[in-house]
Amino acid sequence: METVNLERLQQLIDSFANKDVFIHLETTNGAYAAHFDEKVFNAGAFIRNIVLQYELGKVTAEAPHRVGLKLANGGWVYAQGITHFEVDQEGRLLMAGLDYEGKLAVALEISEKPFAY
Repeated sequence: METVNLERLQQLIDSFANKDVFIHLETTNGAYAAHFDEKVFNAGAFIRNIVLQYELGKVTAEAPHRVGLKLANGGWVYAQGITHFEVDQEGRLLMAGLDYEGKLAVALEISEKPFAY
């Protein structure tokens, strides 16, 4: 993965707009965070293969970046903390937010095909 290049990432997000796409969105502070420090509250969220269509995608300029997808009904899907991205061999846009130790904190992925289980 490469660090966010605003223009390139925005172009990629725009390329999926107004299409039925599959979304993977995940946040984590580490499944075992509380085992290393009992003062850490372990929280996370996970959705996979949710089909939606967004009319506008936006990446904010300030790093770490927020990527938002505006739905036709006025709703939003967004991930805060995106630092890296890539397009994989299957044409999926993979975005990740890595913490200061290089560990995954947030992932937002967009694909025209379902993600494997």
